[in-house]
Amino acid sequence: MELKGKKILFLGDSITEGCGTSSPEDRFSNLIEKQEGAVCYNYGIGGTRIAYQTNPSENPRYDLNFIDRVDEMENNADIIFVFGGTNDFGHGDAGIGCFDDRTPDTFYGALHTLFIKLITKYPTSKIAFATPIHRIEEERRLMKGGKVYDAKLIEYIKIIREVTEYYGIPLLDLYKGCCLQPKVPVIKEMYMPDGLHPNDAGHRILANLITAFLKNSFN
Repeated sequence: MELKGKKILFLGDSITEGCGTSSPEDRFSNLIEKQEGAVCYNYGIGGTRIAYQTNPSENPRYDLNFIDRVDEMENNADIIFVFGGTNDFGHGDAGIGCFDDRTPDTFYGALHTLFIKLITKYPTSKIAFATPIHRIEEERRLMKGGKVYDAKLIEYIKIIREVTEYYGIPLLDLYKGCCLQPKVPVIKEMYMPDGLHPNDAGHRILANLITAFLKNSFN
């Protein structure tokens, strides 16, 4: 699919919003708009998650979850591109749940809820998803239900792979196929100095990967 003139809606968190870049013009959505002639709308909000939060966050902005924000997006679009999940791992308190969940209170259920909502609102549009990229911390300790357990980012990646496959939604697996690995010192220094958010150079990489993916995924 050629992207010139196509209306693309980008739903995401701080990376989509452009945290780490010098200006909005340097974030991947704006680069795609400039390079490809697409009409891009950026719906990135830093700190936000896909799943609902059980307990309110210290910063209420973080609780502006992806699902509810679909209502505020443009009604018509050629492509909806969702890029999220790292904050569900990083600081969300929703459980992982199981594949049969269909409520937004677990990560599995929230993905199902999000996809159904997107498909219902945009039945003739192309919908795509991108996994989180690597981050400097990919394991954390969680307390849930009085028990402590280890959470790993890869668990969330595997769930995204499973649920997108169920709905037949094209997946850009940035965890698997993106060169941004901040545990490699030179990569961290050049592309994501804080270990999570790509800088201008990192967003140029994302823009190129997303552009190629969208062109090759849809007729």
